[in-house]
Amino acid sequence: MVTRTVLAGLTALTLVGPAGFLTPLEWGGGPLTVDALPPVVHTAHRGGALEVPENSMSGLVAAFERGTAQVLDADTRTLRDGTLVVMHDATVDRTTYATGPVRGLSREGWRRLRLRPPAGVPGRWRAERPPTVAEVLDRFGGRIVLMLEVKDAPSLAGLGAMIHERGLARSVFVNSNKPWVARRAHDLGLLAQLWRTRKQLRTDRPARWASFVDVLDVDYKARDADLLRAVNSGVPRVWAHTVTTPRQRDRVLRLGCNGVITDAPGLLARTPVKGRWDMDRGGRATDQGRVPRPGAGVRRRRVSGARSRTGRTRRACRRTRG
Repeated sequence: MVTRTVLAGLTALTLVGPAGFLTPLEWGGGPLTVDALPPVVHTAHRGGALEVPENSMSGLVAAFERGTAQVLDADTRTLRDGTLVVMHDATVDRTTYATGPVRGLSREGWRRLRLRPPAGVPGRWRAERPPTVAEVLDRFGGRIVLMLEVKDAPSLAGLGAMIHERGLARSVFVNSNKPWVARRAHDLGLLAQLWRTRKQLRTDRPARWASFVDVLDVDYKARDADLLRAVNSGVPRVWAHTVTTPRQRDRVLRLGCNGVITDAPGLLARTPVKGRWDMDRGGRATDQGRVPRPGAGVRRRRVSGARSRTGRTRRACRRTRG
């Protein structure tokens, strides 16, 4: 991991950045952007949900510090007062000790929530409050590329404003399953990502989206023909979700995907890619040469916070995007 030390001992020193926000001194000329991503990208889905507690601040910090992914993914939902928070499900039942819909919570109710440490995830994890989107942007924005899925479409404008205010328009992918949301994100000057299921890909014609989609996020279980149609669509980045085994990763790379979204970034980082491919100018894998090691050549920034946890990844299981 490459860091820039500017003044030893002045770890709290900051500069005023875009729109008056405090900017880490280590940014230098600006935040880390998608232009720094390697030819093959590994994204930690919800932080890497087989290896850390999903969508938790400690899990995201651990995933960042381990350095096994170049993009951190999290889900966004909206509280009753419009506050954007990090949560996958529409209710808090599965991941916390409470019950009920996210949308029904006040900001104070959100602060009282505690995430339930998941069984089977290696390491020891505390019951912590789930983060807000602002906290994630302020903790990681510009230090690593982020991927934020918009679960509540009406929140897109507010999320876009938060990203622009922090000068992170080239550092955050905004993800949705709805093409019209992806187009709207593009129109707002954001990096648009569109995820599609195996069933949707059977009838999709992704070339229609090439003018406004920056990442086409495809189901790794899709048929070869459907993945190849996505790869040849003209969308610059075609990443496959939700990959949990090296065999799944190797197949989608052979078919030309130039990234994977995974619940097991540590496992994939430890396991070499089988086969030999070259990278064409678009970052696609061809049938000669070798795919670079995940993260090779990518710059990253240091983030302070909880220590990363170590431990063996439990047996990878199949998970679905959403």
